[in-house]
Amino acid sequence: MSRILIIEDTPANLMLTTAILEGAGHAAVSASTAEQGLRIASTESVDLILMDMRLPGMDGMSAVRLIKDDPRTRAIPVIALTASAMKGDEQRMRAGGCSGYVAKPIRYQTLLKAIEEVLAQDKDSARQD
Repeated sequence: MSRILIIEDTPANLMLTTAILEGAGHAAVSASTAEQGLRIASTESVDLILMDMRLPGMDGMSAVRLIKDDPRTRAIPVIALTASAMKGDEQRMRAGGCSGYVAKPIRYQTLLKAIEEVLAQDKDSARQD
């Protein structure tokens, strides 16, 4: 399946997300800070990034901007993982460079559906290039 980078600072959320991904046949790589995640994304091959929006130090949206500005990582789709589920949050995160949005608490079907949709979009756009 796919190699997915999870950038999440809460150990319980990281364990849950990893279990969901691995249970679906994906390979999970993890980082607990945006800075660590940026290093992994720029040096290792990943197909998708699951980005917590509230991280210590650099927040998720700042990290997404850096990912999209870097030629080495700009093609990697990012799904926002966030407890911010207020009206307009999803649109703001998509406008900021996220390809998908999953509200916390994470439900495994919702997460897997979002991953499937974003990866399918990514393959479709790669065929068109």
